[in-house]
Amino acid sequence: MGASNIGMMDSAYFVGRNEILAWVNSTLHLALSKVEEAASGAVYCQLMDVVHPGMVNMHKVSFGANTEYDMIQNYKVLQDIFNKLKIAKHIEVSKLVKGRPLDNLEFMQWMKRYCDSINNIHINPKYNAAERREGSKGGKEVNRKTVMTANSLSAPPIKASSNAGSRPTTPGNQAAPSARRTENSNPNNPHAKQVTELKLSVDSLEKERDFYFAKLRDIEILCQAPELSHLPAVMAVQRILYAAEDSPSVIAEAQAMVADCEVGNHDPNSHEHHHSSISDITFHHSKFNALTSQKFSQLCLSIIVSFT
Repeated sequence: MGASNIGMMDSAYFVGRNEILAWVNSTLHLALSKVEEAASGAVYCQLMDVVHPGMVNMHKVSFGANTEYDMIQNYKVLQDIFNKLKIAKHIEVSKLVKGRPLDNLEFMQWMKRYCDSINNIHINPKYNAAERREGSKGGKEVNRKTVMTANSLSAPPIKASSNAGSRPTTPGNQAAPSARRTENSNPNNPHAKQVTELKLSVDSLEKERDFYFAKLRDIEILCQAPELSHLPAVMAVQRILYAAEDSPSVIAEAQAMVADCEVGNHDPNSHEHHHSSISDITFHHSKFNALTSQKFSQLCLSIIVSFT
């Protein structure tokens, strides 16, 4: 399928959280307020049911799944659909079931891109989402809550009435804390939205840090290969990789190590200089091998800290 292997820089991954939620709610007639509410996998299964009618056995889908075991059963249904349709998309089940906002947002962004590519951005008007959910575990309860949420949002606000017999509010009673709790739980509260955005930002930064650290680790493993570790260019990379200080001199030293080797290789008549370059390489290699395991651990730790 066209959207099976879209890259992380694709425009699909720049669709905002609010737009994604609005799309899911309108497509499936739900009232989700957070992307992590789709962590159980039931929502993803029904989205596939929208674009591939009859392909998903909705009786096996559980909208009431609240344990990792039950959620994994939903993802097994989803994976089975992917296999039948030959969709080469890896499902990070272990991450999605944790309910982390960023992981579920990214997967939901991919789902939207996939559904749009199948439906040409048009929702099937004949699809009855509530009716399809009726046969699922917990589907009736979800439909009931969705209707109740819709009614509460459409109901006119209740005006506060003054009652002479009511107990007056005093600094010592629970009125103020109760009001604050109500304010904090309100999804329209700007502070609540800001906290959610900050959580998403932190998740994104952590993922970026882990990505670049994994790259550094791959480079380190490659540099330690016996057939490569003696090469000047590899030793220069190691000099930068294991540098304990953030100084321009580190880059200069690494460049000098490579430059010395290039001079020796391009001057075949200068056997003496070539011999000297080999000696320098051996010296640097010996110096690296002389690092104690404790020092090595400290240098590795400094690399990790630099990404935090």
